[in-house]
Amino acid sequence: MKVNLKIKRYNPETDRQPHWETYTVEVEPIDRVLDALHLVKWEQDGTLALRRSCAHGICGSDGMRINGQNALACKVLIKDVAQEGSTISIEPLLGLPLVKDLVVDMEPFFGHYRSVMPFLVNDEPLPADGRERLQSPEARDRFDKGTWCILCACCTTSCPSFWANDEYVGPAAIVQAHRFIFDDRDHAAAERLSVLNEQFGVWRCRTAFNCTNACPREIPVTQLIGEVKQTLATGRLE
Repeated sequence: MKVNLKIKRYNPETDRQPHWETYTVEVEPIDRVLDALHLVKWEQDGTLALRRSCAHGICGSDGMRINGQNALACKVLIKDVAQEGSTISIEPLLGLPLVKDLVVDMEPFFGHYRSVMPFLVNDEPLPADGRERLQSPEARDRFDKGTWCILCACCTTSCPSFWANDEYVGPAAIVQAHRFIFDDRDHAAAERLSVLNEQFGVWRCRTAFNCTNACPREIPVTQLIGEVKQTLATGRLE
């Protein structure tokens, strides 16, 4: 089938503003949008800039807006967003500085990620037998969904609160904080909750559910944010 890719292009060396360019490619219905973008880059216009790596929905590098919705280009099938002769619009993620074409500067996103201490904090000596700190399946299940995050930024860049003020720490960072706040091996929950209780922390969330809808890993992002809010409101880890 033939489809048109309407891609928002921007070259900082030549363009004052982003603009749209359209390319026609021949694809199979079960090809992915990433495959179609490869056809454009490899066969029609080698100057097209985009990020991609594993192409299997694991690395999270090819997050972009496809027909107005945040998604990973490697996970979206052509047949799910287009029919013969129709047009697929593709543009970079919103809310982050534009570098070129479909590439955005991820540093602000990762700055928020680092702010919540996304690592295990435990200064206690390891068990005498030298084994790792064991954890029950039930304790692991308490925070398991947060470990699915691949830091693609699809949730954060779909958030109206983040669009309004990019100082908001954002859904992805809160999910990462949740993953450690509720880990019974970690001893830094109070510090993370303090970060999230600031002006641009978790209370900036307006429960729009955009983040949950945008997540390619099907993480219940809004639910996890709500659990962090409840912990701050009650002062109890449950």
